[in-house]
Amino acid sequence: MIFEYEDPMPQNARMKVVGVGGGGGNAVNRMIEEDLEGVEFISVNTDAQVLKMSKAPVKLQIGQKLTRGLGAGARPDVGAQALEENREEMRKALEGADLVFITAGMGGGTGTGAAPLIAEMAREMGALTIAIVTKPFLFEGKKRMRQAEEGLQELKRAADTMIVVPNERLLSVVGKGTSFKDALKKADEVLLHATQGISDLIRVTGEVNVDFADVRTIMSNRGAALMGTGFGRGENRSVEAAQEAISSPLLDNISISGAAGVLINITGGMDLAIDEVTTISSIIQEAAGDEAEIIFGAVHDGSMKEEVRVTVIATGFERGDAAFVPHDNVIRPHFGGTPRPEVRPLTGSRTVLPGHDAPAPFAPRTGREPAPFQPRHEREPDRDREAPAAREAHSTPVTRLPVPPRSDERKAPNLPSDLEIPTFIRRQMD
Repeated sequence: MIFEYEDPMPQNARMKVVGVGGGGGNAVNRMIEEDLEGVEFISVNTDAQVLKMSKAPVKLQIGQKLTRGLGAGARPDVGAQALEENREEMRKALEGADLVFITAGMGGGTGTGAAPLIAEMAREMGALTIAIVTKPFLFEGKKRMRQAEEGLQELKRAADTMIVVPNERLLSVVGKGTSFKDALKKADEVLLHATQGISDLIRVTGEVNVDFADVRTIMSNRGAALMGTGFGRGENRSVEAAQEAISSPLLDNISISGAAGVLINITGGMDLAIDEVTTISSIIQEAAGDEAEIIFGAVHDGSMKEEVRVTVIATGFERGDAAFVPHDNVIRPHFGGTPRPEVRPLTGSRTVLPGHDAPAPFAPRTGREPAPFQPRHEREPDRDREAPAAREAHSTPVTRLPVPPRSDERKAPNLPSDLEIPTFIRRQMD
């Protein structure tokens, strides 16, 4: 008897976009409005009212017992505790993903507190995890900016790659007189282009194809990344688009020279020529340097007439290709509450840069109240991810915060009342 095995049809990588908090939810809504294809959308929030307005097919309200659906009150520790309350539901929503994009507005409560934990969870489950987040405008206050910086340190260590869009830099793009609403829309547009620039390379069969393995090579375990986008029209459109991409205001005046890896997405109409692709790639390769690993794809978009769009994502400025050095007997720092099970990075181990000492350890909190949101430098480094059996042996059970007694009057938890920005603005970005 002869057995014949038929190879299954090749399948594309399964990609999910998780919008966390108000800012992340707004970005997801914009992506849905722009018909971003090939990805599944999930919206996560502590604010039940805002979550109802989400266009995402999957909505997850976290921390219902803790916050009663009234939001995190700009407290990252509350956002982290809320995610812990619904950890299993979040895991179920992430199941089956090969690539997880996490988008959030950093500085508020839900996005800042929950996004790093979701990134950590997705990476534990084997997904390539890319965080694409925004930093607050300066007018939002020093406290919010400080919380954003602390949250970014958590997120950078939890995700494979983190792309940060500084909202303040967008002001040089939109110009004076732009309304606050339009400025936020511009931020959502940048998040859209970053997500689309990566997902299209994997999803769309173009003139020059890039598969999921290529993207993983460039973006796995790379730390902070830089992104630039450029557009070009007319005779010199390829040169204009490439130069604009590598000098984008979003790069914050930082050169992509020295990057370990560079991902290039070239998108144009049916008139996109091979010599234009060559010109764009050459300009970016020269800017990145000879040691950078370059992966690029060229995609035709019928809706683009005489235009070329170039998206550049440069990675590996800090971690490079060096192997991580494991740290033993170190508990993964977190935002507050009961200590959680320690986790290890999915691949490799941590890099210790020459001349940099590891932070001194700290005594973990044991109380039932959320711990203050501490800067990364005051806490010890995380352990490398270990096998499930070993992780289980080290883990400590997670206890839930007590459910506050209900009363006839619906009240928010004991959250601070001295918010630095008006509620109508905070709800868009929290």
